Amino acid sequence: MARALSLAAVLFVLWYLLSGHDEPLLLSLGGASAVAVTLIAWRKGSLDREGHPIHLIRRAPAYWAWLAWQIVKANIDVARRCLDPRLPISPTLVTLKASQGSDLGRVIYANSITLTPGTVSVAVEGDRITVHALSRESAQDLARGEMDRRASAMSRS
Repeated sequence: MARALSLAAVLFVLWYLLSGHDEPLLLSLGGASAVAVTLIAWRKGSLDREGHPIHLIRRAPAYWAWLAWQIVKANIDVARRCLDPRLPISPTLVTLKASQGSDLGRVIYANSITLTPGTVSVAVEGDRITVHALSRESAQDLARGEMDRRASAMSRS
C-alpha cells in the first residue's frame, strides 16, 4: 500500500511540475490520471521493489552527489584528451564483476558507468558488465571498484 501511495504521489507531483496548471478541474484530472496509472501498475504487478524502489530514497542524494562529482571529473578528463594531442586515447574493452545482489543494483551500476563520460556499459550478463572505456586509465579507475562499492551500498536493501 505504501508503494501505491508513493507512486501516485510521485506521478501527481511530476504531472504538476510538467504541466504547471493549478486550476481545480485540471488538478483533479491530473490526480485522477495519477491514480489510474497507479491502479494499472498495481494490476500488472509492477509495484515491487524494483518497479518502484522507494527504499532507495534515503541513500539516493548522497550517491547522486558523488556520481555528479565523478561526471564532472570525467568530463574534464575527456575534454583534456580531446584537446591535448599528447594525452593518449586508448580505447579499451574490459569486463568487470558487479557485486550488487539484485538486478536493480546492477542496473544502477551499469547506468552510472554509462553516465560517466568516457565509459559506456556495453553488456550486462549475470554479474559481469562489459565496459568500453576511452582510455586505459578510465578502465583502471573502474577496475579499482569504488563505483561498484558505492552502487552496492546504494542498492542494498
